[in-house]
Amino acid sequence: MKTVLVILTQANLASLQAHESLSAAMVLATFGCEVKVLLQDGALSLLASELEFDQLKHAFKLASNMVDSFEFYDLTPVLVEAKNQGNAFVQAAEQEVEFIELNAALIQQFDHVLYW
Repeated sequence: MKTVLVILTQANLASLQAHESLSAAMVLATFGCEVKVLLQDGALSLLASELEFDQLKHAFKLASNMVDSFEFYDLTPVLVEAKNQGNAFVQAAEQEVEFIELNAALIQQFDHVLYW
């Protein structure tokens, strides 16, 4: 079985790229890849599940709604770097979060790394 690390950096409401990268992770998981998702930088806002989509304010639907369904694709826990434990989005997260150190040893555990 192929293992894939998906590193996301795009904010929840910033672009359609967040939707596309989350969709790709879900498709890989659906077709038998073991996928782990690491949230970095702006992508930490994907942990904010209490937001509501307002078409008058937001250009795109909320990508965080897709993260809420990770458990159905065996994409939990969501990986977050240990240095971000104090981030407000991380502290308020309702999703299962695992804190990791992003280093060469971690990356070498995966067959492929996708960075968005």
